[in-house]
Amino acid sequence: MNKQFVTLGVTGGIAAYKAADLCSKMVQCGYEVQIIMTESATKLVGERTFLTLSHRPVITSLWDVPEWRPEHVALAEHADLLVVAPCTANFIGKYTHGIADDALSTCALAHRGTVLLAPAMNPNMWHHPAVQNNIKLLAARNVEFIGPEIGHVACGDDGTGRMAEPADILTKIKTLLNCP
Repeated sequence: MNKQFVTLGVTGGIAAYKAADLCSKMVQCGYEVQIIMTESATKLVGERTFLTLSHRPVITSLWDVPEWRPEHVALAEHADLLVVAPCTANFIGKYTHGIADDALSTCALAHRGTVLLAPAMNPNMWHHPAVQNNIKLLAARNVEFIGPEIGHVACGDDGTGRMAEPADILTKIKTLLNCP
């Protein structure tokens, strides 16, 4: 049986450190995992962490591609599932409105399969009408969501905005990929 292929997008929210745990858990479950990090994410968690956990080179740019074929298109066509965790308000806005200005947003727009977003942001940002409208538009396009959860966030506020726990995201991934 072929391994299922998951592209894990990591954006520049402080919860990026949890994405390393999620990557590790997915690999342990037998998934092939390709990481795409935004430039902001690389300021929070190192590429080497994800290279070590996924056993694959990390994509951080549209311009550093080893082959002639555009990497983002190849990944989009190959992935069984695209997961973005953490998923910032910035990424949600870009994805909702078709803005493709980095490797992750470009891959997301080229991806035709299931997309799972795990939002993580300040509670005031989560409740902003623009973010809520974007969530509604994406849900109407059959984008899947997990979280955010209620709790204490890195900036010191309490409320809805914490990224779902990696174990819960993994459970959702298994459900979406029809895995026991």
